[in-house]
Amino acid sequence: MNEQVARNVVLVRAIESADANHEVLSDDDRKYASRSAKELAAWQAADSKTAVTQHHFLQQRSEQIIKRLGERSPAFAAFAKRRLGLGAVWLALPFLAFVSGAVIDRIADPHRVDLLSAPFLLIIGWNLLVYLGMLVWALVPGKRHGWAGPNLLRRLSVGKAVVPRKLPAPMAKGLTAFMAEWAALSEPLTRARLSRTIHLAAACFALGAIASLYARGLLNQYVVGWESTFLDGRQVHTLLSWLFMPAMNAFPFLQGFSLAEIEQLRYGRTVTAASGARWVHLYGATLLLLVVLPRLVLAGLATLRARRLARRFPLDLDQPYYRKLADSIGAGTPALLRVLPYSYTLDEARDRGLWAIAASALGTQARVQLRPTAPYGIEPKEVLHDTALDEPGVTVTAVLFSLAATPEKENHGAFLDYLGKRVRRGVAVLVDESPLVERIGEQQGNAARVAERTALWRQFCSFHGTSATFVNLLQPDKYPIELGAGLTLPELR
Repeated sequence: MNEQVARNVVLVRAIESADANHEVLSDDDRKYASRSAKELAAWQAADSKTAVTQHHFLQQRSEQIIKRLGERSPAFAAFAKRRLGLGAVWLALPFLAFVSGAVIDRIADPHRVDLLSAPFLLIIGWNLLVYLGMLVWALVPGKRHGWAGPNLLRRLSVGKAVVPRKLPAPMAKGLTAFMAEWAALSEPLTRARLSRTIHLAAACFALGAIASLYARGLLNQYVVGWESTFLDGRQVHTLLSWLFMPAMNAFPFLQGFSLAEIEQLRYGRTVTAASGARWVHLYGATLLLLVVLPRLVLAGLATLRARRLARRFPLDLDQPYYRKLADSIGAGTPALLRVLPYSYTLDEARDRGLWAIAASALGTQARVQLRPTAPYGIEPKEVLHDTALDEPGVTVTAVLFSLAATPEKENHGAFLDYLGKRVRRGVAVLVDESPLVERIGEQQGNAARVAERTALWRQFCSFHGTSATFVNLLQPDKYPIELGAGLTLPELR
């Protein structure tokens, strides 16, 4: 799945998830899009002589829904067609760097080649420092992020993130959620593109300085020399010998220099044009070897990485929303909902309700893996010591609580926190209201008690970095299941 297809798929998911009451996309719209996508995916697979895949289906379905929404809302159609992010930056930055490099050494005397030129020495020194920093950063364990902050990456990914006006509330909410999610999903691709651009800009900056040096030499005769308050001729000779060593080794035709020549050039004494050209060639070749070529190589590697990510965008299709759609066409493996009850034992009726909820949320072929109940007050590490929390085949890991229980930070919260730190895809929270409703009844006067306990669980789960999904395992169809855009199952009310 390439970047554009992934963008459309994520956009449709965000809108469908935000449109919980089906105000923007009716049931008929969604069913029609799925039927049409299934047929188009079958034709596409037949043309390529392959089996129908989840990628084909999602691509066709997202295109169908975006087309329909675009026909109803011109503002949405314009949003769907526009390119996100700040695309002009990728071209403008290298161009501005070239221009800056071309004018940087004009601060000094344009008729002079300073052997201790601060601009040229800073260009070389800075790039060598960057290479060293990249090497150290690559060797630091656990460090996988670059220098760019999340705000910069978000701006480069989605631009100003302004939602068009005159959109229905669910659609506006969906677009807002989409831009936040897309900024997170496209972060690796944006980092690769930013790395490519920065390396190209650094190479162009050095190329601008080289071009300026040679261009001025065509019309002016350079005066070559050096001056320093603290360095003598021997020290300058040593410095320049080390500086120009790579260029002299790579290009044998470049002439070396002696200590006597360096001494003679002190205080800006003039030399012949041929001698001036020698120093221009030495500086140009050094910039080429130490700055331009390494930066171009690094830019090339970043470009390959960006192209690979753009062609195969890293979208996790094992998430509940995608698994449910894949199940509708018989693609992929059945989803698996792993449930970890806490201080709550399910009877046969509630076990059947759990399977019904899994089928509604994850597809009719979804399976349930019900783990043993975690006793109240026991340390999570002791209870879960034999549970592989990052088991590859698990689609969603959910903790099951009873609404009849009062949430406690040191027990329920500790259990949630332990799982949250160890389950890579995040933990869903299911709160079953049936024990409380069964105990107090469904009279109108008791509804306030249920609502009060529900609000308490919502606040509690929010404090622990997740959201509560309320279900009734004795009446699994009581609440409609709508899959959200996050890693957890959605809230049902």
